[in-house]
Amino acid sequence: MHKYRVLGKKGEGTFSEVLKCQHIKDGTYYACKKMKQTYDSLEQVNNLREIQAMRRLSPHENILELVEVVFDKKTGKLALLCELMDMNIYELIRGRRHYLSEHKVKAYMYQLLKSLDHMHRNGIFHRDVKPENILIKLIREKDDLLKLADFGSCRSVYSKQPYTEYISTRWYRAPECLLTDGYYTYKMDLWSVGCVFFEVLSLHPLFPGANEVDQIAKIHDIMGTPDASILNKLRNKTRGMNFNFPAKKGTGIQKLLPHASPESLELIFQLCTYDPDERISAKQALRHPYFKELRDADKRKHPVLKKVDGESGKMSPNSVDEVNIKTNNNNNIITKEIDVTYQPQQRRRRKPRRFQESEKTYQTTLLPKVAQSSQITSSNVNSSFPTMSSFPSSTFPKLHTGPSMLPSIANTHYNKHHQHAKKTTTFQQPTKTMYGHYQLPSIHKGKGF
Repeated sequence: MHKYRVLGKKGEGTFSEVLKCQHIKDGTYYACKKMKQTYDSLEQVNNLREIQAMRRLSPHENILELVEVVFDKKTGKLALLCELMDMNIYELIRGRRHYLSEHKVKAYMYQLLKSLDHMHRNGIFHRDVKPENILIKLIREKDDLLKLADFGSCRSVYSKQPYTEYISTRWYRAPECLLTDGYYTYKMDLWSVGCVFFEVLSLHPLFPGANEVDQIAKIHDIMGTPDASILNKLRNKTRGMNFNFPAKKGTGIQKLLPHASPESLELIFQLCTYDPDERISAKQALRHPYFKELRDADKRKHPVLKKVDGESGKMSPNSVDEVNIKTNNNNNIITKEIDVTYQPQQRRRRKPRRFQESEKTYQTTLLPKVAQSSQITSSNVNSSFPTMSSFPSSTFPKLHTGPSMLPSIANTHYNKHHQHAKKTTTFQQPTKTMYGHYQLPSIHKGKGF
């Protein structure tokens, strides 16, 4: 920490305190998350879920960036240097007398759902989504930038249940977290988003329960008591919990938000669905009509052209001409740079049978889909994070050693589909270096794609 000057204290939690720091040489401001716990070795530090998650999820515009990890071997103290944001959502709405504009609220929720969709696609769920962990950077004449922070409670969507029961802050805890003995999934994050959504619109919390029992009662007062079939599913995953809840119709959310639009009320209701199996996902929420304006704006900023078959008019898969993969050994981050080109598909003449050659269709999937089940078979498990072989098996997603999700560039047919290249390059078999759910090709100096 000799490179930084501590300017003051930003906040304090159960396990850490946040300080405002300034780099002595360049004058850049940072947020320093100083851990209260001490650690024995650098290996133990590198195996922390929070550090591995932030490295895995970076870079993303709505995920807080980890700049540097500072560990003192003598004292065992650890500090995480992150980008400095202006405030969190709680500080933004605390003591506010007037409602935020609908456009601002919509922009906040859109960015929050994008951050969670990115997390879930990468096999991680947050487990502590609340206003204090959602940071804002105020930008003049533009929409404010939102970033999700504090990944100390995150888990893998593939890790084995049950999980810790008393996770997440009580007011934003999903019913399955309250009523079962740790049998919940990534859908708990979406319930929390619904609670935050309501709080930003109304400027007060949706379910401010005083304890566990009062929390369930407040949920039933507004959302109503669920059907017996839903309660029976949860009853099978708990011990000693009394499920004899009085039947309540619920006041509904609309009476509490008379100024909100019908689309926002519908989205909150879908996010705060009692049954986690019926609850909307982050990907589905981003497609809701409520965000149509922002989706259209994203398309204008990042236009995506698709190839169209001239005869049939059907959409054809995008072609990936070049994939450059770089590895940073210092912070164990693997970055993918993809150059996608779009060319109209030419109609070819049918060749005589003797001249026909077998061709192979390559399909590229960049992001793994979130598994609906929390278990995976041992046959397709290799390791957890790319370079952390010592990380506990139940902490982060297992990596599949089955068929690669990237095209097999060691195949001899690869060069036939790239005849426009001036130089023919040969490739070795994929190495054991893993990232996400697919294998990476071996990289040699002086040879490229």
